Amino acid sequence: MTKSTILSIIVAVGIIGLALWFSGSSGKGGAEVGALNTTINGDKQYIDIVAKGGYSPKVINAKAGIPLVVKMNTANTFDCSAFVVIPSINYRGTLQKDGTTEIPIPAQPAGTTLRGSCGMGMYGFAINFI
Repeated sequence: MTKSTILSIIVAVGIIGLALWFSGSSGKGGAEVGALNTTINGDKQYIDIVAKGGYSPKVINAKAGIPLVVKMNTANTFDCSAFVVIPSINYRGTLQKDGTTEIPIPAQPAGTTLRGSCGMGMYGFAINFI
C-alpha cells in the first residue's frame, strides 16, 4: 500500500468515528435518544444536560416551534465541557463549576438539529427539533 492509500483510510475511519460520535451513538443501541426529552412549562420547554467529561445525554429531541431553555448542570466540572459553544445561535459561554447555567434557545423549525460542543470540540451534543 502506498502512503496516500494509508492516509486515505485513516481519514475515512476518523470521519466515520466523528459522524457516529455526533449522531449520539453510544454503543447502547441508542438508549440515550427518546421521543421527546423536554419538560414543557407554559410557553417554554426545558431540557437538562449534565456537563462533566462530556455531555449527557448526547442526543435530545425537543418540540419544534417552542422556545427552549437548556439547563446545563455541573458538579465539580473543571474539564473542557465547562465551556459550551453552540455556533448556530452564536453562543459561547463558560459554565459555573457547580450548579445550573440556563441557555435560552429561540423556537426552531421542525427538522432542525442544533449542535453544541465543548470549546475544544472534543465533546458534543445535538438537539433535534421534531
